[in-house]
Amino acid sequence: MDAANSAATYKMQQVMTASPEELTLMLYNGAIRFVTESMLALEARDFEKSHNTNIKTQKIVREFMATLDMDYEISHNWMQLYDYIEYCLVQGNLKKDAGKLKEAKDMLVQLRDTWYQAMKKAREEKAMMKSS
Repeated sequence: MDAANSAATYKMQQVMTASPEELTLMLYNGAIRFVTESMLALEARDFEKSHNTNIKTQKIVREFMATLDMDYEISHNWMQLYDYIEYCLVQGNLKKDAGKLKEAKDMLVQLRDTWYQAMKKAREEKAMMKSS
């Protein structure tokens, strides 16, 4: 088995065994990686690569939007954030505007970091409940 197959198998195993919370974190990381690649490709004037990686980011953001549970008030706030991130990605793609891509990336990083902190806190609380 070559290195590429080994890496793909490992990645698939990670996804298949991850909790929903960890999958969300992986999606945030993927979106951040793709928008970063889009920005770098735009800087290098590789417009096709920039477009393709931007579209990957948009798909992840749309997945976040589609899976929000709108029964909670906070979900409406998150929907507005995702909607604006998508707007920035589309504008960055159409106008070749690195500033809009950076704005989208910065918001994704903040959301990812917030999600990670919430996961960490939930784990700590769960551990405390078990030890009580």
